[in-house]
Order: sequence, then C-alpha cells, then structure tokens
Amino acid sequence: MQDAADKQTKQTESNIYRSYNYVGTKETVAYILNDFSNSFNLGASNGEKYFLEVVRIDLGINAIAGIFTGVWDVVNDAVISAVVDNTRTRIGKFRPYLLLMQIPLSFLGLLYWTIPFLFPGTNSYYLPKIIFYYVFSVIQETAGTFTGVAKAGYMSTITPNPNERVRLITLAELLSGWLGEDLPSTIMSILVNAAVKGMLHIELRTLFLAGGVFTTVVSSALTFWFFCVSKERVPQSLDRPDLKSGFKAIFGNYPMLLYCLSEFLGGFSVGANEDLYWESVFSKKALVALWKKVASDVSGPVGSISYSYVPALRRRFSSKFLWVGADLYGDALSFGFFFFGMFRKNYKEMKPMLIFYGFREFFSKLKFGVDKVINADLYNEAMDYCEWKNGFRMEATTGVAKDLVLKLQRTVMGSVRSMVLKKIGYSTEKHYYDQDEKTQFWLFALCSVVPVLTGALGVVPKILWPINKQTRAKMYEELAERRNKMVSDYMDTHTEKECSE
Repeated sequence: MQDAADKQTKQTESNIYRSYNYVGTKETVAYILNDFSNSFNLGASNGEKYFLEVVRIDLGINAIAGIFTGVWDVVNDAVISAVVDNTRTRIGKFRPYLLLMQIPLSFLGLLYWTIPFLFPGTNSYYLPKIIFYYVFSVIQETAGTFTGVAKAGYMSTITPNPNERVRLITLAELLSGWLGEDLPSTIMSILVNAAVKGMLHIELRTLFLAGGVFTTVVSSALTFWFFCVSKERVPQSLDRPDLKSGFKAIFGNYPMLLYCLSEFLGGFSVGANEDLYWESVFSKKALVALWKKVASDVSGPVGSISYSYVPALRRRFSSKFLWVGADLYGDALSFGFFFFGMFRKNYKEMKPMLIFYGFREFFSKLKFGVDKVINADLYNEAMDYCEWKNGFRMEATTGVAKDLVLKLQRTVMGSVRSMVLKKIGYSTEKHYYDQDEKTQFWLFALCSVVPVLTGALGVVPKILWPINKQTRAKMYEELAERRNKMVSDYMDTHTEKECSE
C-alpha cells in the first residue's frame, strides 16, 4: 500500500515539477548577485563595534529607547503591509515599491556612517546625539519597511515551479560564498584589529565611513539591478483581499504559524556576538581577526561541498527531519565549544581556542547547505500553502503578521540584551578590548552556551511541521491547475471584451 502511494507521489511530481525553467540566465545571474548583495556589508559584529566604540550610546539608554522604536516598527509594519497587499499594477504587486524606494533608502544608509562626524568627541550620554540617532533610526526603518515587506513577498513569486525555486536558492547561496560576500566584514575586522594594536594609523570613524559607504553603494546597485530585470510570475487574484480576510488566511496557515512559533520560542535566546568575545579577549595580543579567518577558511570548501548533497538529502529525508536535525546538530557544536573553553580556562588562551574553533567550523559547514536551502524553501512552501488553502496570496500581510509578535519580542529582547551587557560589567566608557575579566568570561558564555539554553524551545514547533512528501505533491498539483485556470479565465475575459469593442 505504501509502495503504491510512493509511486503515485513520484508520478505526480514528474507531472508537476517540470524541468521547464521560467527564470532565464540574465535573471538568474541577477538573483545570485542580489543574494550576494544581501550579505555584502560590514557584518553584525562590526556593526556592534561601530555602535559601542564609535557612535557610543549608553546601553541603559539604548535599552529604553529601543522599546519605543520597536513599537513604532510594529505599527508601521501593519499599515504598510496592508498597502502593499492591496497594490495591483502592470509591473506587479511588489516591484513598484522595490524600484521606487531602493535609491532613497541607499542615501539614508550612507548618512548612518556620518553620525560620528556630526557629533565628534561626545560621550555616551550626549543628548543631541542620542535624539538624532533614534529619530534617524525611526525614519530609516519606516522607509526600509516598504522594501523589506515587498521583497519578502517578491522572492516567493519569481517562479511557480518549486524545484526551480530550490535551484535558485541553492545556486545563490553557493555562489555568493564563492564571490566573497563576507569579505568586507572580514577585512573590516582585520583593519579594526590592526588599528587597535597601533599597526594602522587611522581613526575608527574614518575606517567605518569608508567601509560603510563602499558596501552600501555596491550592494544597493546590485539589488536595484535585480529588481529591474526580474519579474513576478505567480498570478495574484484580481480582487484585493481586505485585512479581515488576510488575518483569516494567516491563522488558517498552520505551517506559517509553526514557522512563526519556532522563531518566537527561539527568539528568547539571549546572547552576544561571538566576535565581541574574541576581540575583547585577544585583540590587544594579536591580529585575532586574521587568525580566526584562517582557521575558518581551512574548511571553506566543505561549505561549498555541502550544497552538493542537499538534493539527495531532500529525496531521502523529509524537510522536517532536516530542519530539526540541523538545529540539534548546531546546538551540540555550541555546547562542545563552551565546555572546551571552560576546561582549564581555555577561553582565555588564543591558540587552543583557535584550533577548536577550526574544528567546530569544519563540522558546522557540513550542514551549511541544508541550513541555507531548507529554511528558505520551507518559508516559501508556507506561502504556497496559504494560496492552496485560501485561494489567494497574502505575502505582505502574512509576512508582517509573522513578524508582528516577533518584532515586539525582538524589541524587548534587544533591550534585555543591552541590560545583560550592562549587568555583566560591559562599559561604553571603556574600549571593548579593555573590559575586565568577569565581563570577558560572560561574553564567552553569551556567545556559546547561554543562547542555546535560552532558545532551546524553538525546536519543538519544527517537530510538528505538517507538510510531508505526499501533501506537498498534492498541493502543487492543485496549485498548478488553479493558476492555469486563473490565467485562462483572465485571457478569455479580456478577449471577449476586446471583441465586443
């Protein structure tokens, strides 16, 4: 009986998952470069150093101000998502916002790196700087919401073929690494490290301005080109769904609720950026950013190879199994890193920690392809599930509903994180490499074991993921028939109208 069901599933897949590709070579290249541009920046760790070391705003003030800016973020998301979901134009539902907002948003991004020059030599309590920083953050976030909401929905409409979508995700994630998407972050870390040691005579604010402007211009240009040459190919219903219908679709989308719940429970994770530990403890002793890069790059090819066995794993195992397995595997590596660091206080010794870090990176890269492909594909699959069950797509509203609770949570947890850093003794009045020994220990714990323990419940909803291979095949078979009928009905209606005229 099971063999017959598997045979039927394979036959259905052969009919639905055609080899026909909707996305041409030029658009594929643009898709890859857009993915590359998403990570072509100074990185989270350098962004944190820029805030703590160069902009310098007290962590307690940041904890309070972050709550107010976060609440505004949630409010404008709800309004903007409704606007986007009710948009219908000749060039698509999402593209107008992506094309019109990208350039103004890029100019705002450039302004961010000039803040230390607008308020030079000020301490972390200087009120005009604090007011400017958070007002600017609100303006930048509001403008970015239009492109963020639109882009999240846009990426699921480029092709109706789920196999082609996986192919694009895999190509983009693989080739982005080869192109050097993390190179700016690595170079900046090394340059900052060199400046701290006195090997490079340049102000940190100048260094960040140069790096920030360069990465912003390059990444914005590549993203804008992608928006210009790509298309939306999944048809939208002509009727504009109202907000009530949107929330009904959301709460009826069980996979999206699980996806959201997993992020929500995992979002209680409390941690610190790992580079903050490395550079706080070792940056005055050596060019730790360079040695850390060497230790990681030894296993670089493993990350690329990991994409090659993703198709085989997807055939052999369910997406749920891979999603859960990758999560637990990553947690085990984090525990190992912590226990090794605690053994004889290795976390204060650079050489043994770099060696273990190299081994950890090797084993972590074995699941790199699974992480990148499965997570993105499951989100898109949940979007298709919404269309299958409700008859229309609500990418923007669904995406914002998913983020609504998560953003409130991130707002609170961001403030909690600032308070935790303050509690462990981290001072913005000191340089990050002059923190005391107690603070250094907690920075190590906050980048290894603490995030795993505080976010452990995030794996539970993953275990409940409802879409198996048979359900997936049936879903895409019915979606293909429905979409073809929608296009056919639209063409027939307009043909009759033209003939009558």
